[in-house]
Amino acid sequence: MGDACFSTQLIDGDGVFNVSGLDNFMKEVRLGECGLSYAVVSIMGPQSSGKSTLLNHLFGTKFREMDAFKGRSQTTKGIWLAKAQNIEPCTLVMDLEGTDGRERGEDDTAFEKQSALFALAVSDIVLINMWCHDIGREQAANKPLLKTVMMRLFSPRRTTLLFVIRDKSRTPLENLEPILREDIQKIWDAVPKPHAHKETPLSEFFNVQVVALSSYEEKEELFKEQVSDLRDRFQHSIAPGGLAGDRRGVVPASGFSFSSQQFWKVIKENKDLDLPAHKVMVATVRCEEIGNEKVASFTADEEWQQFEEAVQHDFVPGFGKKLSSLLERCLSEYDMEAIYFDEGVRNSKRQQLESKLLQLVNPAYQSLLGHLRTRTLEAFKESFDKALEKEGFAVAARNCTQAFLDKFDKGSEDAAIQQVNWDSSKVKDKLKRDIEAHVASVRASKLSELCAKYEAQLTKALAEPVEALLDSAGEDTWPAIRKLLQRETKAAVSGLESAVSAFELDEATEKELLVKLENHGRSVVESKAKEEAGRVLIRMKDRFSTLFSRDADSMPRVWTGKEDIKAITKTARSASMKLLSTVAAIRLDEDGDNIENTLALALVDTANPGKTDRSIQLSDPLASSSWERVPEEKTLITPVQCKNLWRQFKAETEYTVTQAIAAQEANKRNNNWLPPPWALAAMAILGFNEFMTLLRNPLYLFAIFVVYLVGKAIWVQSEMGREFQHGFLPAMLSLSTKFVPTIMNILKRLADAGAAGPERPREMELQPKSTRNGSSYSNVTTAASSSVTTSEIGPEYSSPVAQ
Repeated sequence: MGDACFSTQLIDGDGVFNVSGLDNFMKEVRLGECGLSYAVVSIMGPQSSGKSTLLNHLFGTKFREMDAFKGRSQTTKGIWLAKAQNIEPCTLVMDLEGTDGRERGEDDTAFEKQSALFALAVSDIVLINMWCHDIGREQAANKPLLKTVMMRLFSPRRTTLLFVIRDKSRTPLENLEPILREDIQKIWDAVPKPHAHKETPLSEFFNVQVVALSSYEEKEELFKEQVSDLRDRFQHSIAPGGLAGDRRGVVPASGFSFSSQQFWKVIKENKDLDLPAHKVMVATVRCEEIGNEKVASFTADEEWQQFEEAVQHDFVPGFGKKLSSLLERCLSEYDMEAIYFDEGVRNSKRQQLESKLLQLVNPAYQSLLGHLRTRTLEAFKESFDKALEKEGFAVAARNCTQAFLDKFDKGSEDAAIQQVNWDSSKVKDKLKRDIEAHVASVRASKLSELCAKYEAQLTKALAEPVEALLDSAGEDTWPAIRKLLQRETKAAVSGLESAVSAFELDEATEKELLVKLENHGRSVVESKAKEEAGRVLIRMKDRFSTLFSRDADSMPRVWTGKEDIKAITKTARSASMKLLSTVAAIRLDEDGDNIENTLALALVDTANPGKTDRSIQLSDPLASSSWERVPEEKTLITPVQCKNLWRQFKAETEYTVTQAIAAQEANKRNNNWLPPPWALAAMAILGFNEFMTLLRNPLYLFAIFVVYLVGKAIWVQSEMGREFQHGFLPAMLSLSTKFVPTIMNILKRLADAGAAGPERPREMELQPKSTRNGSSYSNVTTAASSSVTTSEIGPEYSSPVAQ
């Protein structure tokens, strides 16, 4: 059997079905592409009755023929399959092993029955080859075989039984045909039928036709001519009215292999053939195979793979349309291949195929929606930032949100697949939540910036003024602070309220922000008050030093002995106490307190303990950790802390008071250089003679004057008055080291003055007369004289300076 005729042994002599051979045969003849446009013709008959010869001449096949010169023997074993040449549509020809052969024996008829039943189940047309002289016989005409086959084959499909009478004799065909039809009718009538087919006529299941052929050996030319005429009847055999015109229950060509295998399996198991169930089974298996093939084909499709890879990285425009096209193409291919199978099975498997394909593409679709959501969110953020520069926050957020949700809807429509209505609302909801979260984040950031801005403005407006007011610490300090806080807070709150109006906040949120700003203003004041409370001791000492060391005109005090140090000290300490009472508590509310009175009573008015009531001494108002009518949270310095601070303050300022008193005493001593009046009277009485002597002798008076000038110069140059302020012994030690340098300095100045003496008249002559006579210049009578000045602390002396 050459490959040109595409023939193969379908079932061998042992009844083994050649699955691989049939599959290869179907590929060679491309049977799977035929759909329902194919026909199957088989032939049965006695052994050596010329079946293969007839098929070869009738269909152009090349089945093995018996060699008459070698004797009559079995030529065909099992069942062979070939394709008819030049016959449309595609016609498959099966050559069955002959019946009644001596090789299988008299009792081995099982294979004959099985092969005959298989031929009737698979074939559209069954040729029953018989000799003309066997008409009317029982065994030779295959009547028992037909009876057995008909008993097990009930189906809605109508099979054509074409009886081929070989080596026709002189008896006309018109006389032979009725005999055959009568025999077939008897067989049908005798066959036990199912209850549903008790009254069903033979014509419902079989189309019986008869044809006669002359002897091939004796009348070869006539035989070939008759075969040629018969061949024409096989052209377009599946057309209405053709030999195989009844196509009910036909299995599509792609399922022929599986259907044949199942038929043979059922027949081998000696089961009754249920052709409708078989048809459904074949349809189920084949449609599922086709579906799996389409899934594999779709998975391996290069275009789909490109889509799948691209969608993993970014959004793919036109995804839905392109993917719908791929799915539609795959489903259309399934429809084309499965169109001839049972409709119910076909549609069911189509739905399964569609479900598998959609499950396959769903991850890509979800990934695409994920990329769409990410891109939309990023675009929203960028657009929202730009919109905030032109519009109010709430308007920009509302417009941008709606615009980009609409944009997502368009993108999801673009990604939608026609074959399924997948819901993208969950992804949209997630996008909406992401957008709302971003808007909330930006809103919180912007509001935080605005609050920080107005808090900074309020801090700047309050910090330094509050610090200055607390530093001045007067009765009107806290009222001034409250007024300042109210004014600046009102301005800041008004500005913030106007700024947040663009956010369209709910009333509660807006009120919370404004209250927070108001509280910030109070916290700034409280913070500054706490800072001042932390350094109150330094502030008290500074205030005391300022008031004690400077007069009302802010000029430094000179302790001349006329000042009332006690009164000045009390005034300065009272001012310091007032500072302490001011920062002892926060008074942002107009609630009265008696802190100042308590401190004045306990600290300042205790200067005269002898006059203080004993009951007050026994009950110390500062022996407490809280102030009366002052909440604990508003207390900065407790009464006990005030007492300790005051004690430290007095200790650290006591030295300044002591120094002032010492300076005043020193000035008093310096100013009291004249002896007492009684001493002056005694000197006048006792020194009268000496005074008269000086009057009589002026030279003594001149000498005394010179000695006075020299002594005065030594006094001023060595600063004896200042030295004796530190005590007698330290003064003597210091003056002993200064005495000689002072004498040398005086002598040097005298020498310099003497050398400049001759040049003075010359200078006077060069000066204008008006200048010499004016008040701008004075004549110096001697170089050793010194000028005397008077200040608030008494007479001061300056050393002589050469003019």
